[in-house]
Formats: sequence, C-alpha cells, structure tokens
Amino acid sequence: MKLLRTLVIAATALLAACSPGKKEQAEPSADAPVVIRFATDWKAQAEHGGFYQALASGEYARHGLDVRIVQGGPGVNVPQLLASGAVDLGMGSNSFIVMNLAQEGVPLKAVAAYMQKDPQVLLAHPDTGVEKIADLKGHPILLSDASVTAFWVWLKAKYGFTDDQVRKYTFNAAPFLADRRAAQQGYVTSEPYTIEKQAGLKPKVFLLADEGYPGYATMVLATDGLIAKNPKAVQAFVEASAKGWRDYLTGDPAAADALIRKDNPEMTQDVLDQAREKLKAYRIVDGDQGAPTGSMSDARWQAFFDVASGQGVYPRTLDWKRAYTLQFVPK
Repeated sequence: MKLLRTLVIAATALLAACSPGKKEQAEPSADAPVVIRFATDWKAQAEHGGFYQALASGEYARHGLDVRIVQGGPGVNVPQLLASGAVDLGMGSNSFIVMNLAQEGVPLKAVAAYMQKDPQVLLAHPDTGVEKIADLKGHPILLSDASVTAFWVWLKAKYGFTDDQVRKYTFNAAPFLADRRAAQQGYVTSEPYTIEKQAGLKPKVFLLADEGYPGYATMVLATDGLIAKNPKAVQAFVEASAKGWRDYLTGDPAAADALIRKDNPEMTQDVLDQAREKLKAYRIVDGDQGAPTGSMSDARWQAFFDVASGQGVYPRTLDWKRAYTLQFVPK
C-alpha cells in the first residue's frame, strides 16, 4: 500500500507540474484524426482484445482517431504515464486503483468499464472438500501484495477470512501445486488454463464476481484536462472501443489476435483462444444482465465504495464520485 501511495502521490505531482499552456489534442476532424496514445495495464493479451479489434478493424479510424496502443508490463504505472503526458488515455485494471486515485485527489477519472465482471478468481485443489469459497476459511491463500489491499478486503468482509491465511504469491504456481490445502489467486482467463496445461491439474475455479464482488475491471482512464478540453475524442474512443469488444467476442478475432501476438511474441494462439472463450462463457464483458458495453453506474460504484469503506480502506467521508464520470457511457 505504501508503494501504491508513493506512486499516486508522484502522479499527482506530475499533473500539478504540467504547464497550464501545455498543448492539448486538437478536436477530431475529417482532415486530421486525433492521435490517442492508449496505455494498457499489461503485455498484450486477449483481455485487451476489444481495443486491438477496434484498431485492426479500422473502427478507431472511422471515429476520427489515430490510436497507438502502448503495451504495459512489469513496472509500468499507467497513472504516471497519464500524468506525465506520455499517453492520452490509460487502462485502470480494477476499481481499487480508480478509487485510490480519487482518495489522493489525482485528477483522473474512469470514463468506461469494459468488464462488468472483474475476472479475478480463487483456485483450489479438486477433491479436497472445498466446494465453495466459504470452505477456504482457515486455508492458506496465495495473494500478491496488490491483492491484499484490493479484493482480499472484500473476502474478509464477506467470509470472515483472516490475514494469517495470506501467503505471498509471486505469480508462480509451484507453491499452490505443492500444497493441496492452498488456494491461489488468478484470472479466470489465464491461470486455470495454464495450470491444467502445465501440471495436468484441473483446479476448482471461483469467480469472485459471481459471488457478489462488485468491482469493475478494464476501465479507461482520462485526465480531467482531456475530458474538459476534448470530450469528443474521449467519447469517440469509448464508442469505438465498445464496438471493438463486441466484435472481438462475436466476430472474427483473427486480425486483433495477430496484432496482439505482434506486440507480445510470447503469447500463443491457444492461450488467446481459450481466454476469449472464457470471456464469453463467464459473461465478463457484458455481465449476467447483458449491460451495454462500457457501462458503469452510480449504484455499482456505491456498492463497491460501501464495502471498501466499511472495512476502513477509505474514509466514509470520501467523495467517491470523483473516481469516475458517466458522461461518456452508453445511455
């Protein structure tokens, strides 16, 4: 949490240091498309597929945009990239990141959410008596540092889990495989497949969103300055990305997958294919109620804030609506 706070404060300082006369992007026009540099939160993968689809299909271009996707990876801090002007829009991985920025007063907002369900899961060994998340009480659970200050807060509130269950997760499945009592964090689109493929073990998979976890994922972040100066460009990106996500899941993803593999040569087609199928099967993008692509609501954000503030993560007096705007989401 200390590291995250330091990075957020650094982002705030960078934003404050930006010159008031700094040149902003021009309004979209038929003559000159608006250049949008969009930073993702990790190396190119199916979880970014809708953005790559909108790029590959020309959807961004049809909306008057020249989008350049800036691939993320270890050590990449999207808010800092936005604050320094290195990119114009960026990805917010989960609701805690967005709310943390609001708490620190960083002038960034979520403008759309392309995953109604956070794809975060807990994995457990089969045939160990663990049939539901509640059965993991008292079991060791492998979590990253970031997760301890994020969805672990919700798990403790809902299931009465305790901090002495936490074990360090370093994105290596070996400790999980070595301990049949252990559980491990993961993404529904990733770790279950890789563990089964590499170890021949089909783990029990518990999608937190299907248990009531209220957070969004894969949000687009924009600075308050860009929202005020060029709302048409923000709107165009939100709408084109929504079309990209729909097409990636229901149409031909070949061109988008080719761009993903070009940006991330370590990615393989089988991993992309299964991830895309998981996105559809679990209704990660549109949610169980079939929400319009990119949707957010005050009710969902309040539900998230109520859980987090109830556990002392945020003061109840925080103006949580500073974290997002509904100006650009589908009406």
